[in-house]
Parts: sequence; C-alpha cells; structure tokens
Amino acid sequence: MSDSPEPLVDVHAHFLTPRYLQEAKTAGHLRPDGMGAWPTWEADRHLELMDQWGIATSLLSISSPGTHFGDDKAARALSRHVNETGAELERANPDRFGHFASLPLPDVDAALEELAYAMDQLGSDGVTLETNAHGIYLGDARLTPLLAELDRRRTPVFVHPTSPPNFETVSLGRPRPMLEFIFDTTRTVSDLVFNGRLTQYPNIPWIFTHGAGALPLLSDRMELFRSVFASSAPADHGSEPIGPIPEQISRLWFDIAGTPFPRQVPALTAAFGTQRLLYGSDYCFTPAPGATAQITSIDTATQPENDTWRALTSRNARRLFPRLATHTHV
Repeated sequence: MSDSPEPLVDVHAHFLTPRYLQEAKTAGHLRPDGMGAWPTWEADRHLELMDQWGIATSLLSISSPGTHFGDDKAARALSRHVNETGAELERANPDRFGHFASLPLPDVDAALEELAYAMDQLGSDGVTLETNAHGIYLGDARLTPLLAELDRRRTPVFVHPTSPPNFETVSLGRPRPMLEFIFDTTRTVSDLVFNGRLTQYPNIPWIFTHGAGALPLLSDRMELFRSVFASSAPADHGSEPIGPIPEQISRLWFDIAGTPFPRQVPALTAAFGTQRLLYGSDYCFTPAPGATAQITSIDTATQPENDTWRALTSRNARRLFPRLATHTHV
C-alpha cells in the first residue's frame, strides 16, 4: 500500500474480459463511444496501480456501452458472464475488489432475473446501469418494475454515462465521453426527477459520476421550470407534485471521476454539499497516467477544513457500503 494514511475507496473502476471485448467488437463497437480504441485490463496490474495510488478497494463495473448490443438472448448470456467474472475477482481479492453487476436492459424481465441472481447468489455490492438503454432513460415508465424491485431491496445503483441516441448529430465527430457523457448524466437525472421516480422510489441509493455532470449549474434552472414555467405534477405518475429539484438531487451520491480540481468539486460541493461525495478513478478507461494526475490533483488541492478529500470520500463510501468498514486496507 501507499504510505498515505487515508486509503481511497474507488467506486468508479472498470474491468474487461476477452469475451466481453470480442462480443462488443463483433456488434460494431470497435471504438467505444468514439474513443480511439478499447483499453486493456488485467487484475494484477490494477492491484499494482491501486497500491501506487493509495486505493484500498475498487468496486468494479462494466463501462459503456454495457452488455446489451441489440439481442436479448445474447445480452442475458453476456451479463451473466461478466457478473460471474466480477464475483470471481472479488472472491479472489475480497479486501481489494468489489463488484457492481450489469443488467441486460432494456429487457426488463431479464434485468429483474439478473438482479436477483447477482444480489442473492453472487453477493454483488450493487448494480450498474447506463444513463440510457438504447434510448430509454431511467425515468421511463417501462423501467418502473425494475425500479420498484431496486427500491424494495435498497440496492445501490451505479449509473454510468453512455452515448445519447442522437450522438451522430450532436457529438460533431468528437469522443462522446468529452461532452455527451456529462449531458447524458444530467438528462437521465432530470428524467428521474420530472417523472417523480426519486420520490416514488426513495430507497434506491443512486450513484452518478463525473462530479454530477452539469447538474451543479443546471439544477437551479430545472427548479425554475418546475416552479414557474410548468406544472409541478410528474409527467406520468399520478397527481402527486414533485418537490424542489435541488433538494431531490442533494439526496443522490456523486463520484469525482474526471477532472475534480480546480473547478469540478468546488462547484459540486457548493451545490449539493460533501456528505455524498465519493472517489472515482474511471480506470482503465482513464489511462494510468491520467488517473495518477487526477489523484495528485486531489492530494494537492485545498483540503476541506480539519479533513482531507481522501478521508471524507472514504468515510462516505463506508456509510454507503458498510461491509467496507471491516476491510483491513481501509
């Protein structure tokens, strides 16, 4: 481990398998979300880097474009494969790796089946969803059976951004993670809010990425449209009014993957506070030098009063995932 007295908990870390890569490429994802190429990933190398960076535990997930490439049967099989692989990685390194299970949305029946298998049989720490599943955003009525079950189980949901359905028009040929991921996170949170899902299913611990996207800047504008320009009734959830937008968003959890300093974290904490701030590296889709620079920026930034960003985010992670409190590396 690093000499750092405050090891990090990384809630935004990815893994890959040869089968996953092959099926993604066969489905046409040769350059994921417009990036130059797929990254490489090996467990031993990831563990070495975690030691170098002072990361105690990484919760692994499959990144964009997820596990559904257009065929329901194939998506079910691929989700089961990556979930069983993630569980094996955790069993082999129980203090170092955790796992968010992938669900084969938009196939809701299959997602419910995989959710039960992952949480009851594999012992996953939660599930990961994309910001949209083939154009279906998380507030869509078609997903309410899944949201109801996630709420009943109080399952943590890590929401990873993906390309929007019209990316060819709006991305202007540039890598979608640069701008479109930020706005797709904002878009799916707005869909949850304005369809009343955060009120309807209050027991889902939602984790969003990259400093909350554009939400620190746009939550007041969303509130303006809720309170002044439109009815406060949700679009398709009875007549119960939805509450103030900033208050709803402040109940979500956010990681600080990407470029946390000098501007992202100050804007995020000014808008929503520090009680639900989590660390995220985005390795291996963020290359090792980029993750090194990101952690350096965190360690050299102005620290919170009588605290550090490392200690603050790790305490928050232990509140969200109590099992991590028993880890010897934390």
